[in-house]
Amino acid sequence: MDHITLPSSRDAAAARTFKLTPHESVTVREVRSDHLTVEVVYSPGGRPPPAHFHPAQDEHFEILAGRLHVVLDGQKKELGPGATCDVPRGTPHRMWNAGSDPVRAVWVTTPPKRTLEWFMALDGLQRTGRVGRDGMPGLLAFGVYLTAYRDVFCLAGPQWLLRPALAGLAVIGRLRGYQPPASRVLISVREE
Repeated sequence: MDHITLPSSRDAAAARTFKLTPHESVTVREVRSDHLTVEVVYSPGGRPPPAHFHPAQDEHFEILAGRLHVVLDGQKKELGPGATCDVPRGTPHRMWNAGSDPVRAVWVTTPPKRTLEWFMALDGLQRTGRVGRDGMPGLLAFGVYLTAYRDVFCLAGPQWLLRPALAGLAVIGRLRGYQPPASRVLISVREE
């Protein structure tokens, strides 16, 4: 198992910030065995992501600034500063910023499982430019990554159809060079 220590000083903030999509990035605040806390920034102009769920994790969001659009289990909400939102495991949801100001929120995932590794994998795609013109990974990349990380992130919909379709795309994606991290990465934050 690999072990990566993330420094906590202000100078090393970039080492703890991961770009998930063109409009969403997270900065690690705390990594513990029972939870992961990040500060998420949703840039203006975002679009609704695909509905998804987390099979064995709960999420809690507290909005610090801006207005976050949320669809949670089919119910649409708009959350402003001070509002909170709990997403129970297995609940389909989508979140995005449709406004003109950035949205900042504290996001807690309980338990963390491989969520930070998932963030690092998505950031790797962004940093290496293995994304389409819209800044999002293509179907082959999604096939590989969604199959590899289905323990922490699943597209909402009929799993009997999605799992084999993603597995098929993953085979082709691996042949095209998409490879998520091979081993689980343990990450801790070192105080300086």
